[in-house]
Order: sequence, then structure tokens, then C-alpha cells
Amino acid sequence: MNDGDRAGAGSTIGDAGPEEGLKANAIGFLDALVIGLNSTSPAYSLAAVIGPIVALAGIYAPGIMLASFVPMLLIAAAFYYLNKVDQDCGTTFSWVTRAMGPWAGWLGGWAITMTGVLVIGSLADVAVHFGLLAAGLDDWAANQVVRQTLTVVVILAMTAVCVIGTELSAHLQDVLILAQVLFLLVFAFVAIYRVYAGTSTLDEIEPSLTWLNPFGAGGAALTGGLLLGVFIYWGWESAVNLTEEVEDSATAPGKAGIWSTLVLLVTYLSVGFAIVAYAGTGFLAENAGEEEAIFAVLAHEVMGGWDWMVLLAVCTSALASTQTTIIPASRTALSMARRHALPPHLAHIHPRFHTPEVSTWWVAGIAIAWYLIVNQISENALLDSLTALSLLIAFYYALTGVACAVYYRRHLLENAHNFFLIGVGPLVGAGLLAWLLVESVADMSDPRNSAGGTSWFGLGPPLVIGIGIAALGVLLMCFWRVRDGRFWQERRSVVDPALVRGAKG
Repeated sequence: MNDGDRAGAGSTIGDAGPEEGLKANAIGFLDALVIGLNSTSPAYSLAAVIGPIVALAGIYAPGIMLASFVPMLLIAAAFYYLNKVDQDCGTTFSWVTRAMGPWAGWLGGWAITMTGVLVIGSLADVAVHFGLLAAGLDDWAANQVVRQTLTVVVILAMTAVCVIGTELSAHLQDVLILAQVLFLLVFAFVAIYRVYAGTSTLDEIEPSLTWLNPFGAGGAALTGGLLLGVFIYWGWESAVNLTEEVEDSATAPGKAGIWSTLVLLVTYLSVGFAIVAYAGTGFLAENAGEEEAIFAVLAHEVMGGWDWMVLLAVCTSALASTQTTIIPASRTALSMARRHALPPHLAHIHPRFHTPEVSTWWVAGIAIAWYLIVNQISENALLDSLTALSLLIAFYYALTGVACAVYYRRHLLENAHNFFLIGVGPLVGAGLLAWLLVESVADMSDPRNSAGGTSWFGLGPPLVIGIGIAALGVLLMCFWRVRDGRFWQERRSVVDPALVRGAKG
């Protein structure tokens, strides 16, 4: 790897020295694993997709979740092997730049940053909503002014935690994941127990391993389900964005990313089986469009007076993800700025806390503005902006998979390990996500498939939002290329054979 074309890890190019870098060895493997898990917001992700997936696949919903895991694992492997040779907090931005050039790298970094901007407000809103429901403050939860005000407060509080320090962020995440997993496991256990005890209040179905067959409901259901299911795993790579702050940075962040996807698979399958078994497919399919309401109803049906546990699980899930979603966006902006791909002030590191304070507050500020503006348009516009996330996520995940194979291209034929795990696997994952991206574009082009069935310029609003974000990114990239062209003078890197041998570890 040619290190001459970038600053050392954690330093700011130009006017900052290495003493102002990110705090090395701030957290360990388990902390990174927890942050990767919380970034996906597992409880809320289940609440959001279980109804629509059951509507498409029926009892085979767990099989769809299993199939959705495959491209995520393959891309997680790409993150692992690329992190072995380049421990840069910009992850996809840095790796794609080295493998495929600055233009592709810049767009990959832009996609990561914008996913945070689009989703942070919505996650905080969900945390506030379910928190108020768990506290019995239903009137407050229904009041838009109260919800939006508290949402902004939550975003500011989580941003402050991110700025104060990575250790504090990790400790808070440890508490939140323990609460979330405990509540989810209790919910799943009680639901399954009541199914076998015959005390379910809905149309229970006895669980069967045949539910794991993703092709059970037919090819069309698999396609539609994958479009939903693959994105419930999104967010695990936040662990890798902390690579410069994690002990054993060459291996621990990548392993945390892979283990995050595995733990998520077990969690999703366990709770998915419990929900389908307890409620049956009819109830879930009929209420597929009411993800927040349906989970609240299921919590009450299964847990009775203890339903606050499940509501609190969704609240802590969204709260944790609000914080961890800030991490990849802010650190990608930091990485881009210190390599002159964005304004240099975004690379400023807090002298005491050793965190990227400027980029973190900028991400939070833009996310708050987006949340408030879109809410003024309509609630459907907020849902459509979240749907547009799928385009950005599929794009930068697929780009990372391709970059892995390209980066190691001269070493893929040396042995079976390199060929299959570093080359074929990431490329297959990238191909699956590229296919899902095309399918998403085709689906979003029809306004009838958008929230509320509204049309913007003859297209579905999510597609218009996605195109708008992509166009804005291209314009900003071209503007900055003219303003400061140093980043575009970087040359693609050559892999050190010793690092390839080390990647087998």
C-alpha cells in the first residue's frame, strides 16, 4: 500500500499534526461489535419490515430474512479484507479511491454521509414516539410539535455524546444493547411459550423449519422480500468506521462487522419466528403498512401489562441507532476533508476529546434541518426519504464489493482463499446488491408504490429524492474539483504482497 499520498491515520492534512488525530485504542472489539449491532436498530428494523415481508412471503418471512443475510455477509467480508490493508475511518471512500480512483471514491463517501442525513431524524423520532408510549404519555406521542421538539433535543444530545468521546459513546451503547436484546428475547420467549401453551390471542401457527425456505412463496415474493430484508442489516459497518479508534485496528473492526451480521441473523430469525407463530400471517399482512402500530399491538397482545418492555426495546433501539448513525457519516466527512476532497475545516479534531467535532455537528445540523423541512411537506415525504435510503445503501455496498476484488486483483489467482473469499464472494455480494438497486429503481419509478401514492415529476418521490441527492453530489464534486484539485491527483494504490498474506489471518 502506498502511504505517501495521504496523511497518517487520524491526522489532518495541512495545518494539523498527528497529535490532533483520533484517539487510538479508545475501545475494544466488544465495544465495536456492540456499536455495529446498535447501528442497525434491530428492534425497530423488525417493527418496520416484519409486516410487509409477511404480506409478500407469508410463513416464509424468516426464509427471506435468511436470504437477505447472504449479500450482507459477503460485503462484510469485503470490509474485513479492505480494512486489513487500509485502516482509514473513511472506509468505502478511502478504499474505493485507492482501488478505482477519486471520482468513484468521492461518490461512495457522499452516499455514506447522506444516508446518515436522511435517517437520523427519523430514528430519533421513533425513539421519542416509543419512549412516550412506554411511559404512558400517548397524548404527547400524538402531538407533532412535542414529538418534533423532543426529536431535535435527542439528536443534539446524541451528537454531544459522540463529540465528548468514543469511550462514552461505547459505554452508552453497551447499556442500550443489553436492554434491547433482553427485552426482545423476553418477548420472543413469551410469544413462543404461549403458542405451544395454546394461549395466543391471535391466529397462532406452530413453528416449522420449513419457514426458512426463501423460495417457499415463489420467486416474485423472494425478489420483493429481499428489497425489504437486505436493508434491515444496514449499519453494521459503523464498527469499521471506528477503525482508527479500536484496539488491533487491522483486524478487530472487520471482525466486529462480520460478527455483527451473524448476531443480527440469529436475532431476526428468533423474533421473526416468534411473531409469525404468535400472530399468524393474516393479522401481519393486513396491518403491513402500520409498522409502529402493529408492533405496539403485538407487544400488548403477547406481554399484556408488560408491553412497555417491547416498546422500550424499540425506543432504545432507535435511540442507539441515532447515535451510531452519526459515526460513519461524520468520520467519512473527516476522512474526505483531510484528503482535500471536502473543505478542510471538516477535518478538525477536538483537542481534548480527540473526536471529529466539526464534521459531527455538521452532520447533526443538516440531519435536523432535513427532518424538520421534510416534516413540513408531509409525513409521507419523510417516509419517502427513508425509502430512498435503499438506493444509496445498495450503491456504496456494491461499490465496496467491487473495490475489494479490484484492489486485490493481482493476487486473486494465487490460491483458493484469495479467489473465493476476496474475489468471488465480494463480487457476488456486489452483483446481488446491484440487482436490488435496479429493482428498487424500477419499483420506485411507479408513483403508486410510494407512501400515499403521490407523484413527483411523474415518478415516485423516493426515486426523485434519490436522483436529487445523486445529482447534488455530482455537482458538489465537480465544484470542489475546480476549487481544490489535490484529491484528484491521487494515484490508485498497489497492494503489498505481505499484506495479502496477512489478510488470511
